[in-house]
Amino acid sequence: KLDKAATAADDSERMSKVLQNKSEDDEKRMESLEEDLKKARTKAEDADTKYEEVAKRLAQCETDLERAEERADTGETKISELEEELRVVANNLKSLEVSEEKANQREQSYKEQIKTLTAKLKQAEARAEFAEKSVQKLQHEVDRLEDELVAETEKYKAITEELELTFAEMSGY
Repeated sequence: KLDKAATAADDSERMSKVLQNKSEDDEKRMESLEEDLKKARTKAEDADTKYEEVAKRLAQCETDLERAEERADTGETKISELEEELRVVANNLKSLEVSEEKANQREQSYKEQIKTLTAKLKQAEARAEFAEKSVQKLQHEVDRLEDELVAETEKYKAITEELELTFAEMSGY
């Protein structure tokens, strides 16, 4: 019986040591698992923080994208308006170029007319100057002839009076 009790005690002691070793291993394992759990919680918290930051950045990017799309739409509208305005300006420019060409042609025509009229004016002025000189000469001639006529008329009157006196004297005798 003692042998059995000693064997049982040895078994119990071995079992106790095994359980104690197992308990120590379990404690070490628990400590390791708790450490791993702490690390996992830290990683999860870091991941949550990063997720929130990324979510904020994503929301900001979406807002920026919406603004950019609005600006792009506004820009495209402005581009369309400017393209239409450019077409109108181009048409106006073509019209102005045609008008300028016509104006240049008219200007050239007017210059030719001015040259022609200037030449005619010079000729007319020359003729007028000649005519004025001729008129002056003729006026001098007319004045001279009028003076001569007056003188001849006076001579005629004097001769007529003398003849009448002579007829009167002849008749009276």
